[in-house]
Amino acid sequence: MNRSLSALTINVGKAGVTDSLIEEVKRQLKANELIKIRFARTVASEKESYITEIVEKTNSKLIDLRGNVAIIFKKRS
Repeated sequence: MNRSLSALTINVGKAGVTDSLIEEVKRQLKANELIKIRFARTVASEKESYITEIVEKTNSKLIDLRGNVAIIFKKRS
């Protein structure tokens, strides 16, 4: 499972959560249902608020958070 998700990782850097990031997350969730979001170490202290914002704006669910990596899920409609 980890190998299949490696190509579906979205990186969040110092720009934080932008409109383009939200659109990319929505696009990936529509295509794959399950994606990983990796947070750079420079924004690790903000990851909780970033995850909350991403989950709310994409209507998805947080499945797991380990270190600087979150896994979110959204059922295809």
